Amino acid sequence: MHKMTKKSLEEAFCGESMAHMKYTIFAEEAEKAGFPNIAKLFRAIAYAEFVHARNHARELGYIKSTPENLQTGIDGETFEVEEMYPAYDAIAKLQEEKGAERAIHFAIEAEKIHAGLYKKAKEQAEKNEDVQIEKVFICPVCGYTAIDEAPEKCPVCGYPGDKFVEF
Repeated sequence: MHKMTKKSLEEAFCGESMAHMKYTIFAEEAEKAGFPNIAKLFRAIAYAEFVHARNHARELGYIKSTPENLQTGIDGETFEVEEMYPAYDAIAKLQEEKGAERAIHFAIEAEKIHAGLYKKAKEQAEKNEDVQIEKVFICPVCGYTAIDEAPEKCPVCGYPGDKFVEF
C-alpha cells in the first residue's frame, strides 16, 4: 500500500473509531435524559461508524489470527500501563487536574487486568482451546474487570458489585 493511502486510512480508522465511541456514549446519555429514539439513532449511526472502521482495519491488515489479535491486545494494554498512562498521569498531576488523575488511575488498574486476561486467553488460543469463562463483569465507573463473579464492591472505586455490567 502506498504511504499516503496508508496514512489516510489510518487517520480514517482513528476518526471512525472515535465517532463510534462518541456516538455510543451520546446514546447512553440520551437514554438517561429520556430520549430513547435519539439514543436509538446514535446507536445505529455508531454501528455504521464501526462498519467503516472495520473496513479500514481490514485494508490496513490490522485483523489477524486470534492469537495474533490477542498479542496486539497484550501489547496495547501493556503500553498503556507502562508508558502512556504514567506519562498522562504526570501531566495531570503537574497541572493539578484531579478528575483526569482519577480517570487515569481507573484506566491503569483496569488495563493491568485486561493484559493478564489476554495473556491467559492467548495461551489457550495457541493450544486451539477457548478460555473457560462463564461471565465477565465490568464496573461501569472505572472499568475494573472480574471473571465469573462480580465482587461485593469494586476494589478500585468502591462501586457496588451488583451494579456491574455483565457479559
